[in-house]
Amino acid sequence: MELNPHVTVLGLTFLIALVIGVVANKTNFCTMGGVSDWINIGDTGRFRSWVFAMGVAMLGVGALQATGTIQLDNQVFPPYRSSNLMWLRNLIGGFMFGVGMTLASGCGNKTLVRVGGGNLKSLVVLAIAAFFAYMMLWGEDPFAPGEGFFSNYFMSWIQPTVIDLSRFGLDDQGLGYVFGGLLGVENPEGLQNIVALVIGVGLLVFAFVSRHFRDSFDNILGGAVIGVAIIAAWWITAGALGDVWKEWAAFAETPPARVASQSYTFISAMGDSVRYLRDLTDLSLISFGLMALTGVIIGSFMWAIFTGRFRVEWFRTSADLMRHVWGGILLGVGGVLSMGCTIGQGITGVSTLAIGSAIALSAIVLGSAFTLKMQYYLLDEGWGAAFRKTLSDLRILPSPREA
Repeated sequence: MELNPHVTVLGLTFLIALVIGVVANKTNFCTMGGVSDWINIGDTGRFRSWVFAMGVAMLGVGALQATGTIQLDNQVFPPYRSSNLMWLRNLIGGFMFGVGMTLASGCGNKTLVRVGGGNLKSLVVLAIAAFFAYMMLWGEDPFAPGEGFFSNYFMSWIQPTVIDLSRFGLDDQGLGYVFGGLLGVENPEGLQNIVALVIGVGLLVFAFVSRHFRDSFDNILGGAVIGVAIIAAWWITAGALGDVWKEWAAFAETPPARVASQSYTFISAMGDSVRYLRDLTDLSLISFGLMALTGVIIGSFMWAIFTGRFRVEWFRTSADLMRHVWGGILLGVGGVLSMGCTIGQGITGVSTLAIGSAIALSAIVLGSAFTLKMQYYLLDEGWGAAFRKTLSDLRILPSPREA
């Protein structure tokens, strides 16, 4: 029996996510852990593994675009390269997500990996993050039936801050397109590919100059596999099966969820899972994101069982529970607000050279670093002193000696 393009894409999405789950568990690929290692002990190996994945993805996407194999524009999901630059949304959402992933002991992808490894704490985080992501994406305002939760509480202050790049003759926030438009370059697409090459190589060099990174096979493997997985999904949904997939969806009696050019991102996938669980009979709600989420969990579970690393873990104290609850809330709300997680914005979005993705990525790292520093100083200091020392360490305020 011949499978339709929708089923084929979902199947391939699941298989690639299965590999992500296996490799992320095996290598301990963790973006929050990378920031934590860097801030707490000065080891940048796992952080550079994340950067390495960005570079691999960026070079791969650039090569696919340069050869005409794929065409990414402002119609992808999420709308990374929209002409509407939602900088404040990216900034605040990214910071919230960075705080949340630190409190929750992992980002969206790491939460799924930990669930597959038997961590019940992460299962609680997943449930909470999924609920709040659902509310942000699909939820109805409980105080105003018939109206959207996101539109009522977020759009009112987001919309006035949006920069409409089309007013400057730009219809795409890809870095090369913006530079090309402002400089009057006749072929901004070519400039976009050149920028992808230059920045992508720079990211690889940044990764490999550190012995912390290059001396660890797991760091190299984790970054390489995640980066290639991002490329593969773009190739499938925007190239090999992109046209027939979207054509099929356009004429289907019940259009499937989220049929667009896209790659891996996990917070919106959590929201999609709640949406599907509310109506298990509606198979059109089985989305790219839902298959990605399921694949990572099962892949991690398989590796944990195969290696004997499956361990059930629960909260040690009520404070530990509440920290993870708040982390889950911030993951769900912040992840949707920033339009992606450490994978969705940090690698997938960055691979498109979207300016908003760079803003979200920077805010995520800042939010995580801020929380790690605060947690450290709160062991011995009050909130005021901890806050001042944290801002000083992050070079936001001058140190007492400099002042």
